[in-house]
Amino acid sequence: MREYLLTLCITAAVTYLLTGPVRKFAIVAGAMPEIRARDVHREPTPRLGGIAMFFGLCAGLLVADHLTNLSEVFEKSNEPRALLSGAALIWLIGVLDDKFEIDALIKLGGQMIAAGVMVVQGLTILWIPLPGIGTVALTQWQGTLLTVALVVITINAVNFVDGLDGLAAGMVCIAAAAFFMYAYRIWYSYGIEAAAPASLFAAILMGMCLGFLPHNMHPARIFMGDSGSMLIGLVLAAGAISVTGQVDPDVMKLFSGSERNAVHQMVPVYIPLLMPLTIIAIPAADLILAIVRRTWRGQSPFAADRGHLHHRLLEIGHSHSRAVLIMYFFSALIAFGALAYSVNAASMWIVLGVVFLSAIGLVLLLLPRFTPRAPRWAERFVPPRYRRGRAGAETEAAEAAVLADEAAEERVPVAAGVSGVNGATAVGPRSRTR
Repeated sequence: MREYLLTLCITAAVTYLLTGPVRKFAIVAGAMPEIRARDVHREPTPRLGGIAMFFGLCAGLLVADHLTNLSEVFEKSNEPRALLSGAALIWLIGVLDDKFEIDALIKLGGQMIAAGVMVVQGLTILWIPLPGIGTVALTQWQGTLLTVALVVITINAVNFVDGLDGLAAGMVCIAAAAFFMYAYRIWYSYGIEAAAPASLFAAILMGMCLGFLPHNMHPARIFMGDSGSMLIGLVLAAGAISVTGQVDPDVMKLFSGSERNAVHQMVPVYIPLLMPLTIIAIPAADLILAIVRRTWRGQSPFAADRGHLHHRLLEIGHSHSRAVLIMYFFSALIAFGALAYSVNAASMWIVLGVVFLSAIGLVLLLLPRFTPRAPRWAERFVPPRYRRGRAGAETEAAEAAVLADEAAEERVPVAAGVSGVNGATAVGPRSRTR
């Protein structure tokens, strides 16, 4: 565990320290387009934050390769090299798109090629456990197609929620934390070495997101761009593919009896691993709803609009920061709820806890204007808007004025076929203005 923590901290430190210089480089390079009609920020902000995140990934893998226990991952498996190859390709495509705007088909083809590069080097799904059937071995073509599909879906699902400051990085960090706990449990508790690469990928992914978040929280000083959103989506998918398609369920031997009966009883354990969409359920839901919404209107599925979940939270009255925190809350609820259910599916307390927390989340959604007040002794430790005195009232009035100005501002409709980093899709073209 200490080596995983060291790798996480090194990755976070490198990402954090490089983001400042990368921001200056993005400004000089002109990767700071103007504000688009559907954007929620008010000042032109540079992209290319994915450059710092990629070098954080490289630093994490380099450090892990020189640690006593984690170096065995590189000796026994080719998956870290496969991840680095695919990540380098998808990152390069993202950097070019952030600067020059790449065609949609080229971006989609690049995502598929990056997934194919990982498959060629051994990072692929070999088998899947199915309820009532058992462990189903996949042919080479089946494994390749399923792997490529999962990578492309995950990349675009992550890109879809990159619409508010700190939203995508925070949600992926939460998903990676839950995934790390699960993969580490399989590796440490059951002694299955095949789960070690997935644990390493999740730890590095957490470091990339944690290092970038201080620069990306509202008000953001830099955006990750496609170079960052596609990169973290690929790393998240790679971890899920590694532990789902490489770890044989029969090796765990949790239950006795026939293989069919054993796998049937182990289904709750493998629910979070069969599809990476489980740990990014909210981005996946946003992706599906956007495609249905745009297709229903006769638009292209890649057309930009302001109908995403985070846009709707702003429309009903939530502030920028509160909308992000609500999305964090539901992401953590789904990810860690699935994790707890996989550990002990027979416990009714887990189900009741998830239901109770879901009710709290719904209450928060219905109270967009509610501002909690901190007690007198804690006022010095909280922002001014949560204080009871004059400073809190002045801050409230200022925030209300800002919200009124935003509501009165006219927004130009976005033409079909225009998309981009914030609230769009990783395979759609982007307007030259932001």
